[in-house]
Amino acid sequence: MEFQVPNTLAEQIANFLAERIVSGQIQPGARIHEATVATELGVSRASVKEALYTLERWHLVDIQPRRGASATRLDADHAAELYDVYMHLLIMLARRLCERWQESDREALLQAVAGVTRAMQTAAPDVAGVVQASFDVMERCCGVVGNPYLTEALANFKPAVSRAYYFSAARYRQDLDRTGTFFVRLTRAVLARDTEEAERQVAGFAHQQQKLIRQALSADSPVPADR
Repeated sequence: MEFQVPNTLAEQIANFLAERIVSGQIQPGARIHEATVATELGVSRASVKEALYTLERWHLVDIQPRRGASATRLDADHAAELYDVYMHLLIMLARRLCERWQESDREALLQAVAGVTRAMQTAAPDVAGVVQASFDVMERCCGVVGNPYLTEALANFKPAVSRAYYFSAARYRQDLDRTGTFFVRLTRAVLARDTEEAERQVAGFAHQQQKLIRQALSADSPVPADR
């Protein structure tokens, strides 16, 4: 990835480093030296420090006094706990969406879901593309619901959840049919304003994804080399 100095410098540094952590270029537990990053990107250490605090909020970096920053470690138990919290946020989003969507929102919601379908129907589906399309649906739903606190909470979880998906990419790719079925059923429930069914669909899908992530990150299962 080519780094370009943007308007919001610290946030863009955070995004740049987040991509390296999510993709595994920066390994779990690896130290991240402010001076090295500042020199590499041609920016100030103060901007890098601010970016690291953002990464800490995204659960991608641990910062300890006198030891500095390092990429968070990712194991099966922590990934499952991460996804458990994320699931409950998604359930809240689904319930609020059922309550608040208007007829004028229908087409935009359907188009966002269609983006996931298109990403899945390519000759060789790209997990990163499917996951991004799924996040696009989430962001569209957040816009309809209009709860800034829920939107911020979900946005902060996105990098860490993306990282978990990255490590379980091989298994997730094998499960794309289930993903497609989930989006069809969830959309049907939301448009019918069936909050209980929407919650049931999110919970069922989340538990399946949690299972895939556990398998990929467990000590007895090698991490897929999908890099």
